[in-house]
Amino acid sequence: MPQLEQISTYASQIFWLAITFGAMFLVMWKIAVPKIADTLEARQRRLEDNLKKAEDLKREAEATLAAYDKALADARAEAHADILRIQAELKAAADAEEADLTAKLDAKLDASEKAIAAEVSKAMGNVRGIAVDVATAALEKLTGEQPAQATVEKAVDAALGGRG
Repeated sequence: MPQLEQISTYASQIFWLAITFGAMFLVMWKIAVPKIADTLEARQRRLEDNLKKAEDLKREAEATLAAYDKALADARAEAHADILRIQAELKAAADAEEADLTAKLDAKLDASEKAIAAEVSKAMGNVRGIAVDVATAALEKLTGEQPAQATVEKAVDAALGGRG
């Protein structure tokens, strides 16, 4: 049997297996595994650095956001204060304009009332004269005689209530 003939070479095969295994073990131990370990360590350091940079960027973004929110709040507060100030200024200007206009209108109203009173007084003076003339003419037509001027004037004054 040919399988049994290999027993004589069995010891040499084990010897070469041990030498090959040892050589491969040394190559792996001294060359391959350290390179793999270095690569894994470098990768781990890169990951840690990236995480640290991400945390720093996150803190920076949060600080920027807080500054932005503060600036926005300050701008809103300033705008609100400006609006209130402008409203107060406009109200004061409107009140001053209203007071000025009211004073002008009151002056015009007083002047108009005086002018109306003068015209009424003038008209009433004319009414007395016209009333005396009409009363004289009416009495003359009714009675056919000329009435006394003083009597007619006295009667008209009494009817007007002394306004003439």
